[in-house]
Amino acid sequence: MTTVRLPLFPLNSVLFPGLVLPLNIFEERYRAMMRDLLKTPDEEPRRFAVVAIRDGHEVAPTAPGMPDPTALPQRGPAAGFGPEPVKSFHSTACVADAATIRERADGTFEVLATGTTRVRLLSVDATGPFLTAELEELPEDQGDEAGALAEGVLRAFRQYQKRLAGARERSLATGADLPDEPSVVSYLVAAAMMLDIPTKQRLLQAPDTASRLRDELKLLRAETSIIRSLPSLPAADLTRAPTSLN
Repeated sequence: MTTVRLPLFPLNSVLFPGLVLPLNIFEERYRAMMRDLLKTPDEEPRRFAVVAIRDGHEVAPTAPGMPDPTALPQRGPAAGFGPEPVKSFHSTACVADAATIRERADGTFEVLATGTTRVRLLSVDATGPFLTAELEELPEDQGDEAGALAEGVLRAFRQYQKRLAGARERSLATGADLPDEPSVVSYLVAAAMMLDIPTKQRLLQAPDTASRLRDELKLLRAETSIIRSLPSLPAADLTRAPTSLN
């Protein structure tokens, strides 16, 4: 398998291949990362890896906290992730390609990136100004019956959307056609469903597309059933992902 070393960006969310990730960069460690990425020649991709946090904090404390109000906040590339950062992260991550990195007048950055490839986290290096990681690229195998499963997932996803729109007493937007390529379907649905981080992480690290689709089909049926029983269930927009604070 091919390995690569890339800057590592831990988040309290899961990035999937093909999905867009907007970022508002203000911590110094990630500002340093963006300044380094801007040195990449224009014809080359500006890549970094996004990994979901298992145990830690997306934003490091910047003021004395509890229970000791005099305790100084941690600083440095691994702040908030303990003495062995690799243990604070999930093992499967996603490479992001930064299409836009715009520095503001105050030194913060506005970034728009897109997930590209799944990778396995092998090791984390905290000796520089920002975290880097040794990563192993993961293949996307289709598995058995991926095409038929994708069709079933799309039908179930449309029903899920309708139920969710009804629960929110709003009309369902049906602008663009949904894709039919199995792996694209699997990632789109995984990102769009209202699921907790461990469940989304499980979908990201599924061994193949068919396995991910099977899991999603069960989840869609279960979630649709819950929404049917609880029509006032609060929900967030399916078509928008929140901008990370950092």
